[in-house]
Amino acid sequence: MEDLTKKYANGEITIVWKPDRCIHSTNCWKGTGALREVFDPAKKPWITPFGASTEKIIEQIKKCPSGALSYF
Repeated sequence: MEDLTKKYANGEITIVWKPDRCIHSTNCWKGTGALREVFDPAKKPWITPFGASTEKIIEQIKKCPSGALSYF
């Protein structure tokens, strides 16, 4: 099975997205507190790690219920 892990870095943080684990909860980009400036499914690539502070990105990633989003 192919590893579909994607990584997006801004020099401070690397966002890791595992599309096979994603349940499309929309927590990352939709609703109160969402970071549309970082996570925008209408764009390619859909993750832009320069759109918010590292702290805000980490806070949003921690809301991912499936674990499809992580960081280092």
